[in-house]
Amino acid sequence: MRIEDYPPQEPLSEPGQAFAAEVMKRGAGVIAEDVSYGSNPYQSIALCIPKQPNGSVVAMAHGGGWVSGYKEHLLFMAPILNEAGIIFASIGYRLAPQHLFPAGYDDVADAVAWLVRNISRYGGDSRRIFIGGHSAGGHYTALLAVRRDWQERRGLPRDVVRGCLAMSGVYDFREGAGLPMRPRFLGPADSGHDAPASPICNIQGTPPPFLISHGSDDFPHLSRQAELMEQALRAAGGDVQRIVLPGCNHFSACYIASEPNGPWAPHALRWIAAH
Repeated sequence: MRIEDYPPQEPLSEPGQAFAAEVMKRGAGVIAEDVSYGSNPYQSIALCIPKQPNGSVVAMAHGGGWVSGYKEHLLFMAPILNEAGIIFASIGYRLAPQHLFPAGYDDVADAVAWLVRNISRYGGDSRRIFIGGHSAGGHYTALLAVRRDWQERRGLPRDVVRGCLAMSGVYDFREGAGLPMRPRFLGPADSGHDAPASPICNIQGTPPPFLISHGSDDFPHLSRQAELMEQALRAAGGDVQRIVLPGCNHFSACYIASEPNGPWAPHALRWIAAH
């Protein structure tokens, strides 16, 4: 889908504009098939299918502060995964402020349900669906991975998430978590969404494997949250790895995922193969 064909969204900050330009440049020429899992244009998935799928699926959700971003922003990740035989799916979701929590979260869950029911037609194995994302997308997918209360109503097994690859995610929205401001997607301060939206507060049972990553120069509060999330997952009996990406800030911690010899992709490929 072309960016200009989407409904309008929040204007990007200057760093956001630079990030968007970089990831679109890196993803230029990547061919994807668009599929819809809902009636809203943002409720769609871009599928990139390798020539010889090995069954594994990596479904990623984009960042953008829950108010901006497009699934096309993550297409740059597809080639290195496709080369390894992994199907890549980039998930779009409805954005705030028009759509408040849990709308975007529910969308990502519905997208996972679509993949479970349809990915075999593309050579994928519904038992090998890994989810993840960057920043806001890392938050949504981490929350899905740890919670056990969304699968049944979508007819999915509770262990449908094989693993979670969370990149520079947000794991805690409660007071004192270090966020410079309360994100608008949570709605009014009296909405009661802060703890229910926080992955660190919602680890239900033994979590699936996690690969947490963030930049060495990431936002300090997110680096600290990643450390605390790692500890919480381990305390719940989880298999978790956390990698710090040297020299990367919040934005470059995402787009270096396209670099075959970078600090993320080789590690992620080994991690997926091991799980």
